[in-house]
Formats: sequence, structure tokens, C-alpha cells
Amino acid sequence: MPYVSGQPGDAWAAEAKAQGGKGTQRLVAVETRPASDAVATALRLPAGEPVVLRSRVMLLDDHPVELVDSYYPASIAGGTRLAETSKIPGGAVAHLTSLGHAPRRVVEDVTARLATPAEAEAFGLESPVAVIELARVLFSDGDQPVEASVMISPADARTLRYEMSL
Repeated sequence: MPYVSGQPGDAWAAEAKAQGGKGTQRLVAVETRPASDAVATALRLPAGEPVVLRSRVMLLDDHPVELVDSYYPASIAGGTRLAETSKIPGGAVAHLTSLGHAPRRVVEDVTARLATPAEAEAFGLESPVAVIELARVLFSDGDQPVEASVMISPADARTLRYEMSL
């Protein structure tokens, strides 16, 4: 049963509200599956090792603005809220922290490309349309990868801002 979030404590809802909009998310699927080569590489797992996938659509004012697939090693996520088809109070990162896997480092790769036909359809846009693909890996203690996410959004609606202390 899919959920739609937007309750207090939802970071996306708070960010959208600060910009004058209504941010919600719809959970599309939660499943355990063999890791693809790309996911296995990101999570430093053998290809085919089980991972938990949480697939979501982020909505702004009820319009899809981002497609998100997050993968977790089944050895960490299996039998936890990450593997359940329901909202995770406080979010996945807070849950990882409660499981003893607090994020310590993040690596992001950003790519611009043309949307696949399925992505263009999900956003309600005509092909060809450019998208931004952000691939993120969260690392915990001991530089252990605990989450790999791929976020796709239309390029014309996305600003990426990075602030770092050096």
C-alpha cells in the first residue's frame, strides 16, 4: 500500500513550504532484489547480493519533480523499517543512525542527460527533455557504504548548490 507523506517532520515538505509550495512524496515500491552491477559497485557488494530498494516520487504542489531510488544492503536493511512499505518516521537516514550506521561522508556524482521515455512520461513532459541525475552514496563508520540513491529531475527545474567548509 503506497503512502503519501507531507506530515510535520518531513524534510521535503518543510523545504517546499519555505519556498511557498506543498511538498509531498509517494512511495512507489519497496522490495528486496539482487544488486545491479552499478548498485553493487556503489555499495561495495558482490554483484547480485540482495539489496532493499525504496522507490519514491517527490511531488511539488502535486506535480512530480523528482524520481528517487534508494538502495540499502539487505544485511543492514532487512527486517527493519527500511524494508517495510510505509513511511519511516524521521526518514531513512535517521533510521540508519538508529541502527548504528550514522552517515559520516557522502559522495555525489551529477550528470546531465536526456530523459528516458519512461522518465519523460513520469514528469508529464514531451521527449526529448534534459534531466539531471544525481547519484549519492552515504558512508558510515569505517567508510562503509550504507545507502546508494539515484535522483532524477527535469534539468530546467533544478538548481544544485553545494556549500563546504574548508
